[in-house]
Amino acid sequence: MKYRKKPVVIEAEQFFSKDWLKGKTIDGVEMEKSSNGKISFWCPTLEGRHIVSEGDWIITGVKGEKYPCKPDIFELTYEKVK
Repeated sequence: MKYRKKPVVIEAEQFFSKDWLKGKTIDGVEMEKSSNGKISFWCPTLEGRHIVSEGDWIITGVKGEKYPCKPDIFELTYEKVK
């Protein structure tokens, strides 16, 4: 059998570390600094912690959950709502 995804309007913000470090945080993204000073970003999801990379979209799901999405997948999957 084949199924089509139901159309759902979502909230999403694109992540850039330079914006984060200037104070523009995104709900659902956490920063972690290792003992050697390296900074990484994470998003706690229903499946566990996922790394957030430069340019990833942080999506708010239908139940309020957050998860990252790679820019190329986001572009293929979503279109802007007017």
